[in-house]
Amino acid sequence: MIPTVTVFERSPDRGRGLARDMRVRWALEEVGQPYNLRLASFAALKEPAHRVRNPFGQIPTYEEGDLTLFESGAIVLHIAERHPGVLLPEDPNARARAIAWLFAALNTVELPIVEYSMATILERDKSWYAERLVMLEERCRVRLGELSVHLGNKEWLEGAFSAADLMMVTVLRRLEGSGLIEESPNVAAYVARGEARPAYKRAFAAQREVFESH
Repeated sequence: MIPTVTVFERSPDRGRGLARDMRVRWALEEVGQPYNLRLASFAALKEPAHRVRNPFGQIPTYEEGDLTLFESGAIVLHIAERHPGVLLPEDPNARARAIAWLFAALNTVELPIVEYSMATILERDKSWYAERLVMLEERCRVRLGELSVHLGNKEWLEGAFSAADLMMVTVLRRLEGSGLIEESPNVAAYVARGEARPAYKRAFAAQREVFESH
């Protein structure tokens, strides 16, 4: 059965591949699963019909037969579990570690990055913006430094490329243009490796095509 993914009709990231449906698209491309799109406006996301799929009125959502999921992490994990050995290791302990890193990307790493990126968009006109930005940048640097230590010279977080790397790379890309990633060369190289994957390129092109057509 071909799943349906709900995405922005007109993404606020202006085709930069930062909207969270990118994670789902990339996962589907990695496992070779075709999918359909449901394009939704901002207004439509708040309507009752969409809130049945996601009670918070957000994207992405994922529908497959009688299964409906929301939250990009849950969707990516489901896709990985439906295709054993592609986005999760078959060894139980390695699989558990990969899942731990997937959650680390969404909780430990993404939270300070989102706070920083939202501040640069919404708080520039505040009198305290400069001081707050310094604090937020430092929080990001701490997490990036810790990630850099774990990565060391490794290609991926835990052995072969997994859903954990997919999630971590999409989280880190939210810092694009800030200069913070480049302060940790091995982290920057890690993100570049993710972006170089053919499945990533296909997902990025597909998301950008929707933006440009609208």
